[in-house]
Amino acid sequence: MARYREAVCRLCRREGAKLFLKGDKCYKANCTIEKRGTNPPGQHGAARRKMLAGYGQQLREKQKVKRIYFVLEKQFRNYFEKALRQRGVTGENLLFLLERRLDNVIYRSGFSTSRRQARQLVNHGHIFVNGRKVDIPSFQVKVGDVITVKEKSSKNVHVEGAWQTAVGRGRPNWISAGSEDLSVTVSALPKREDIDQNINEQLIVELYSK
Repeated sequence: MARYREAVCRLCRREGAKLFLKGDKCYKANCTIEKRGTNPPGQHGAARRKMLAGYGQQLREKQKVKRIYFVLEKQFRNYFEKALRQRGVTGENLLFLLERRLDNVIYRSGFSTSRRQARQLVNHGHIFVNGRKVDIPSFQVKVGDVITVKEKSSKNVHVEGAWQTAVGRGRPNWISAGSEDLSVTVSALPKREDIDQNINEQLIVELYSK
């Protein structure tokens, strides 16, 4: 997914749900899902849709989560293996690792309107963690980390626009916004209720456990 260069709205239609890959467009009436429905892309998409069960359902759930967080298969599998070694529920551990990625935290904090845009901000060196530049999107944040945007970049029209509309999109309880400047603090670890309730992580665990 990191090198996907085609229309991302096709991915939402393929999964039959909004994945919020297009930024502000996903919240407007001209969203492709709103206009064209949830049938798979292609001329005969509606005719191809069928009920899934077993392996097919598990595979689609894995593909959906990969596309939401925009990670490749190898990296996603590595996250699962790490989650499997941790204490607790494997499926929830997997989601917590994905949520703690720096590019996801940037998006969830309100510095960007999509995870793709957040990844670009990180890759281009616009993001600082505890005063140090971090340009690795997969960097795992921890409790107490303070995340800021580079001073020059804070005036960027896209960053300013995203920050001003962040409240409308919703900011999770485990991220606390600064009162004056463009900064956030990771005040706690994410909980399951803070993550998309339409994700069934148990299906992914079942798929990888075969």
